[in-house]
Amino acid sequence: MQAVRRALLSVSDKEGLVELGQGLQELGVEIVSTGGTARTLEEAGLTVLKVSEATGFPEILDGRVKTLHPKIHGGILADRSRANHLSELNEHDIHPIDLVVVNLYPFEQTVNSGAGYGEAVETIDIGGPCMLRAAAKNHHSVLAVVDPADYPRLLEILQQGDDEALEGLRRELAIKAFRHTRDYDAAIAAWLERENEKHRPAEDEVFPRRLTVALSKAHTPRYGENPHQQAAVYRYTGGQGLFGGYEQLQGKELSWNNLLDADATRKMASAFGSREDTGESVVAIVKHNNPCGIGRGGSVLEAYQRALATDSTSAFGSIIAVNGPLDGEAAAKMKELFIEVILAPEFSEEAREIFAKKKNLRLLQCPLFTPESAVGHDLRSVDGGFLAQQLDAESEDPASWKIVTKRKPKKVEREALAFAWTVCRFVKSNAIVVTNRNQTVGLGAGQMSRVDSCRLALEKAQLDLAGCVAASDAFFPFRDGLDVLAKAGIKAVIQPGGSKRDDEVIAAADEQGLSMLFTGQRHFRH
Repeated sequence: MQAVRRALLSVSDKEGLVELGQGLQELGVEIVSTGGTARTLEEAGLTVLKVSEATGFPEILDGRVKTLHPKIHGGILADRSRANHLSELNEHDIHPIDLVVVNLYPFEQTVNSGAGYGEAVETIDIGGPCMLRAAAKNHHSVLAVVDPADYPRLLEILQQGDDEALEGLRRELAIKAFRHTRDYDAAIAAWLERENEKHRPAEDEVFPRRLTVALSKAHTPRYGENPHQQAAVYRYTGGQGLFGGYEQLQGKELSWNNLLDADATRKMASAFGSREDTGESVVAIVKHNNPCGIGRGGSVLEAYQRALATDSTSAFGSIIAVNGPLDGEAAAKMKELFIEVILAPEFSEEAREIFAKKKNLRLLQCPLFTPESAVGHDLRSVDGGFLAQQLDAESEDPASWKIVTKRKPKKVEREALAFAWTVCRFVKSNAIVVTNRNQTVGLGAGQMSRVDSCRLALEKAQLDLAGCVAASDAFFPFRDGLDVLAKAGIKAVIQPGGSKRDDEVIAAADEQGLSMLFTGQRHFRH
């Protein structure tokens, strides 16, 4: 018996559609179709039975209802091995449908294009998922096809009449169909959750009882953190994410570690605002998710030189991000250093020409990161599940910071403290950041004790500490760390406060003539 006698074709993606229709018609298959799919097939000279003709009922509600009909779903869901099913089909004049070829309305593409709420809702497919799920459930009788890449193999097996291969294909395509509808529904649910968050009262629970995470594979690096680990990169569906839709202009394939560091570096440079808004260039240089140096200046070159001066040794093999267009002047200097990846919103033609000589260097053109553009929650995997939290990306108001010492910081110190505090949230805990107004000077990261982070930040300093300030991501539990900083000549410190020994630490600052600000906000980064 012929495996496929009637096929229903209804696709948004018309790739390979005409060739599939021609192949099916040559096999004597009757084609039932809808709307644009039917027009495409008819324009190619194929004979098509409209769904409205098959059901005897017109499309209604602007096309929202066309395939939701017993003559369609009965034809798909009937179990050919059950005599009563076949009898009911005959009684109600329903013809079996042996092949369902459907791909769904382009919901994700619509959302990613910036479409409004109403337009996005209209691209939520209803009939398509229903038909696919019905066909996949009844896969021992019906083939469910969602991917144009499967059309050639399907036709080949049907042409050869290979029953064994067809049975294997049925199961494979059913799995693919259920995955497709699962991912589609997950993308819609995730989008609706994000839309709902915009209108949720502040006192409402931030995290839903069930968290829907819809991901699609975006990239397959050669390996993970180490060569023996396989890896893949997924991006949230229904949202931009993953560097705001970056374009790799040149260079080798991005590795797992490149992507992690590139994400961190972009966020660091972006935290200071765009050059267009502030009038100042910011350059961040990162290794292993920690800054080697961050600098700002009137030009990209000046900012880069200041960032590099923090720790030029560690900057070898680093990732660099800029908060504005990268010009030829800065590119000429950067090319002297071995760099893995450079990220910028734009590269000048001169910069492109200079970097083109370093063929392995990856250039990523991408917009700056903003909290508003963030997609999904900050997830960290643990055995058997995930920890979820909001991103630590909200801006702070320096006017709310409290001066807790007798000595008030000078204007330039206050500006330096704001710079240090911005950097601090990106440094692994326990974090101590020593800076002047325009650049990092010493960084103490990832130490088990805060006093050791203080010592490390000072030991790493390769620049003059005169006039420098320090930031601590969390409170000083004892005065010892503050004493270390004061002895090195630090004159102002910013920290969250909140320790049982705050009074002791404040007294130590007053004793040594330091200014100290409490922000009331901690920035641990584990």
